Amino acid sequence: MVKKIPFDEKEMQAIGEAPGMFGAPPTKILNKPATGRENYRAFYAKHPYWQPGLGGSDSAFFCPAVIPDDIARHFVYDASAAEMREKNPNFDGKDMFGIDWEFVPAAGGSMVRPGKPTLDDVNDWEKILKFPNLDEWDWEGSAKANKDYLKEDKWNVIWMLNGAYFERLVSFMEFQHAVVALIDEDQKDALHALFDATTDLYCRIIDKVIKYYPQVDCINVHDDWGSQQNPFFSQETAMEMIVPHGKKLVDYIHSKGLIADLHACGHIEKRVECFIEMGWDSWSPQPMNDTVKLYEEYGDKIIIGVQLPPVAADATEEEQDAAAKKIAETYCIPGRPASFRAAGPDYFQQALYKYSRIQYSK
Repeated sequence: MVKKIPFDEKEMQAIGEAPGMFGAPPTKILNKPATGRENYRAFYAKHPYWQPGLGGSDSAFFCPAVIPDDIARHFVYDASAAEMREKNPNFDGKDMFGIDWEFVPAAGGSMVRPGKPTLDDVNDWEKILKFPNLDEWDWEGSAKANKDYLKEDKWNVIWMLNGAYFERLVSFMEFQHAVVALIDEDQKDALHALFDATTDLYCRIIDKVIKYYPQVDCINVHDDWGSQQNPFFSQETAMEMIVPHGKKLVDYIHSKGLIADLHACGHIEKRVECFIEMGWDSWSPQPMNDTVKLYEEYGDKIIIGVQLPPVAADATEEEQDAAAKKIAETYCIPGRPASFRAAGPDYFQQALYKYSRIQYSK
């Protein structure tokens, strides 16, 4: 059980300033009673000291260039990122399986170059796919370069891109063949074998992460399952073809003392039971999902990222205070916390910190 720390008004004194994420304005660093890392640990124990994520100064996400997927996906965030972007703003390349990705500036992301799928039939995966040799990656060099990037007082999250299961399959086959493979009786056995092999690969990557980046606390895994309207496949298909492998991965993450956080885009609220069955600690759905309903129905089983309406920049301090108090009383519940990033002025952020502290110390 996390020890409760009563709120003290002295905590509202600013002791510094943190840069905003993704171009957002800087925010004040308050005189908090614990480090961001300690608070996130308490959060995943369901009894945080305050609502994590406010102002963005408590955590850091990490996508090291040593993992080829991060370069291929144009998503490097480590000590080398600034220099890499300066040399080549549109960088891309081959992922860990040697598949070519192309950065599309207008979309702000990368995609597999279309027209030449690596795999036409999953039954051929052992003959065609070349799994990476992780020992050939310069882990020691990356660990040395990122020694100061990963802070001991922050909650450090490493992102595993390209999708653990369905998205990875799409990168091998292209979308239309991947969705067929999930339900094709002639490919199912081979697909289970492929997913089992990729799961083992991800577990070996996690072993490297633990060895070379001991500051990492959480593994964030990507696997988009739907469009803006609906999931790509049925609950039955997900439970049969993906959930057993995802559970194996999550169990391994937990066995190493790490938190398992899921990134899954799309209108997929109907698949939340799959995520719970796999054992994910948290999932932040996109806005097209009814996140309030998900929290109400499943918030005791998985930490749900709730989408909140932003507080207007011209709102009065009284309005900001009232909004912060209502949010805290609704979602900052000891034993049943939600995650969220509440957009709004700095005064609102501080008020939300205060009211969340009061709520969680009850």
